[in-house]
Amino acid sequence: MSRLQSAAAVAQVDARLGLMIGTENWLVDLSDVAEVMPVPAVASVPLGFSWFKGVANIRGNLVSVSDLPAFFGITNPGFSAMSRLILLQARHLPHAAILVNRMLGLKHLADLTPIPRSADLSPWTGDLYQDAAGQLWKTLNVAELVAQPSFLQTGIA
Repeated sequence: MSRLQSAAAVAQVDARLGLMIGTENWLVDLSDVAEVMPVPAVASVPLGFSWFKGVANIRGNLVSVSDLPAFFGITNPGFSAMSRLILLQARHLPHAAILVNRMLGLKHLADLTPIPRSADLSPWTGDLYQDAAGQLWKTLNVAELVAQPSFLQTGIA
């Protein structure tokens, strides 16, 4: 019984949520995610940056919605019915969500090969991995993302 519990605990630590942000593969720690949901109606906010989509009413709470591909400045093939809103854990930033192109399911770090991290990456890019097909996976450091003044300043001052 204790071996089974130990194996389950290791599997939870090992698992990351796979996301498609623009055309890139990203991993996010499950403990950084409060909820994943289809994209609701988002009301735009005047004088906001182009990457700040606005606010959405999620169960009576106004939640800020950031277009992550636009904020990252990466190619975005567009949002679709497969796009998702990722609500961040309140310990990072209360009532905040990021818009991603699609979910790619759970990924286990044991199935990925770590690769060296270059110095020119953004502060919110954590460890890098490569899968068996040779695709690059970047880890999203949510704490670093929400600590960036450029992410917190959603509108033109």
